[in-house]
Amino acid sequence: MARFSANLTLLFNEVDFMDRFEAAAGAGFRAVEYMFPYAYEPKLLREKLDRFGLSQVLFNLPVGNWEAGERGIALLPDRVTEFKAGVEKAAGYAKALGCPRVNCLVGLTPAAVSVQDARKTLVANLRWAADLLAKEGVKLLLESLNTRDFPNFYLSGTAGAASLIDEIGSTNVYIQYDVFHMQVMEGNVTENIRKNVSRIGHIQIADNPGRHEPGTGEINFTNLFRFIDEAGYDGFIGCEYKPLGKTVEGLGWLKTYL
Repeated sequence: MARFSANLTLLFNEVDFMDRFEAAAGAGFRAVEYMFPYAYEPKLLREKLDRFGLSQVLFNLPVGNWEAGERGIALLPDRVTEFKAGVEKAAGYAKALGCPRVNCLVGLTPAAVSVQDARKTLVANLRWAADLLAKEGVKLLLESLNTRDFPNFYLSGTAGAASLIDEIGSTNVYIQYDVFHMQVMEGNVTENIRKNVSRIGHIQIADNPGRHEPGTGEINFTNLFRFIDEAGYDGFIGCEYKPLGKTVEGLGWLKTYL
């Protein structure tokens, strides 16, 4: 049976971030995720989780300056020290929050760095991160994004993420499979999940087009959720979509699964 987590970066935006934990619990969720925890003290976040009976299942490594357009720094030879410091910071948050997985957005393909140097830096950084996180019992995830909405993002397909994991050679690196991004990039979502289910550490969903809640676009989520179960995936499915209206009003699709 599918287990769902509320992505508090996108859901329950009717209230301030720190009030979204209560809103998620009130809507029936028992797990949450969000992009970044770093603007808040771990103790405050942990208090919210404990108070409302929620599990923290995922957040992202630091990505550099998001507001300036950065989407990760793992590829950049001149920012290795910053990347490693970010991993250490994330490991501390994961431990404090009891979060078993963190996701890495690797970044945009750098124009001023050779393809070879960027790849070498990326692989070395991720090997180091995977080892450090393994010591804390935390899985490292890698996510591919669609290049329509994120032009020039380095990882943009399932095969590319799987190939990178093979090159890293660590048993502690997994795919963060985003149904919306992969429907845009390559389609054939069910087959790609089936082929890679043993290396998928987390799934996120949104319908296409629009990146809204299930039932607003072309994806048959009833069949998809059944298939995910049949494929043997037993992790969480993150609701990382932009509600068309108020969040709770768009949760009718979820009632069957809660």
